[in-house]
Amino acid sequence: MNKVLFAAAEAAPFYKTGGLGDVSLALPKALVKENVDLKVVIPYYKKLFPQKYAAGIKELTYFQVQVGEKSKYCGIKTLKLDNIEYYLIDNEEYFGRDSIYGYWDDGERFAFFQLAICEMMEKINYIPDVIHCNDWHTAFIPVLLKDKYNWINAYHHIKTVLTIHNIQFQGVFDPIVLSSLFGIGMNTFDHGTVEFYNNVNFMKGGIYCADAITTVSPSYAEEIKTPEFGESLDGILRDNAYKLQGIVNGIDTQVYDPATDPNILAHYHVDDIANKVKDKHALQKSLGLPQVDVPIFAVVSRLTRQKGMDLLLDALNDFLRKHDAQVIVLGTGERDLEVGFRGYQMAFPDKFVAAIEFNVKLAQQIYAGSDVFMMPSAFEPCGLSQMMAMRYGSVPLVHSVGGLKDTVKPYNHFTGEGTGFGFDDYRPEVLGKTMNAAYDLYSNNPREWNKIRFHGMKQDFGWQKSARKYRQLYQELAD
Repeated sequence: MNKVLFAAAEAAPFYKTGGLGDVSLALPKALVKENVDLKVVIPYYKKLFPQKYAAGIKELTYFQVQVGEKSKYCGIKTLKLDNIEYYLIDNEEYFGRDSIYGYWDDGERFAFFQLAICEMMEKINYIPDVIHCNDWHTAFIPVLLKDKYNWINAYHHIKTVLTIHNIQFQGVFDPIVLSSLFGIGMNTFDHGTVEFYNNVNFMKGGIYCADAITTVSPSYAEEIKTPEFGESLDGILRDNAYKLQGIVNGIDTQVYDPATDPNILAHYHVDDIANKVKDKHALQKSLGLPQVDVPIFAVVSRLTRQKGMDLLLDALNDFLRKHDAQVIVLGTGERDLEVGFRGYQMAFPDKFVAAIEFNVKLAQQIYAGSDVFMMPSAFEPCGLSQMMAMRYGSVPLVHSVGGLKDTVKPYNHFTGEGTGFGFDDYRPEVLGKTMNAAYDLYSNNPREWNKIRFHGMKQDFGWQKSARKYRQLYQELAD
């Protein structure tokens, strides 16, 4: 059985800012069920750590880590939860903050994290067969194993996997970090392994040095090899295409289950969805909307241009004026987009709600109570919300890119097949036409609408298939 160390900057249920946190919980859980000997290593953000789990933390060891010329304390704590052992990297200076990201010294914080992981393995006598790295915060580990720690015989057999969750974030810093943080020379820079427009790029180094690269959907794996989506790393990814593959994310089908979800008023399942209308009326009532039988179009998202929220703002005016429908937007994000959505609520108080907040319970209620779930993302590595929405019988309407393309099959009115609505041409008028098509089908052909909803609810978005692909990858690397 392969030993795997799964390294990430965040992991639910302790802390998460997005999809990485969800994956760092769900994928390890699924892998353990597939009999993979796996442990997870994350930073110990003391201020953010939930009190209900704190009692289970045990002190394992501590040592000093050289960050350039500075000697820094590193504590290793452990915690067992849901059959998974977590290693928590402790340093008050780096991780005792109010947030996970967004600090001027993030480069140094995550350089320390990666150095600490490399040092920890020998100190605690846990030498994995595979280290599974995630995004730029851990992408430099494959570089360190080949450059800084190649003298440690016990590490020679270790293989590395780098998963790119979002290539937009790469960890780009001044070349001085090689000596001032990692304590290594300029070899990797001079040879082009980590050099990126005269800077050091953690992600680029990981792409070159990892033994395998994965992304979170097959379509995204293809897209990032193109200039349009590759964020200036497309050439590097084409060079390394032989070790790149896309494995679509899953969702926790026990948590996201309308038959048992404690956050919703009425429970239902794919073979009996009669209660869904109760959740719809409860949602309308809680948000001050008229409790009428019109389609509810909903968004639960970061309100950013990457998520296509500027496109939606441009499409909404015509849609709301033309149709007897309701639209709900939940999320926070870019200030001008928040203001734009609040403006629609003032203009259409009986049709539009802008809930500018982060609210997990309301998100679940929106999945259950809405009819159409919109994700017009400019790009989307995988996306989880469209899969959650389908579980709850809310029909997804998506821009057909990345994981949205892989998980939502556009409705074909000739054959009646499909699980949602999709559009390719990224313009507000095309989004508007697609919203009109969804509205018309809901209003005029309830039989076809229910067929789409049924097909979506029947999809298997659990982690089991993806976990088996990762287990196979680990096995191939370790053999």
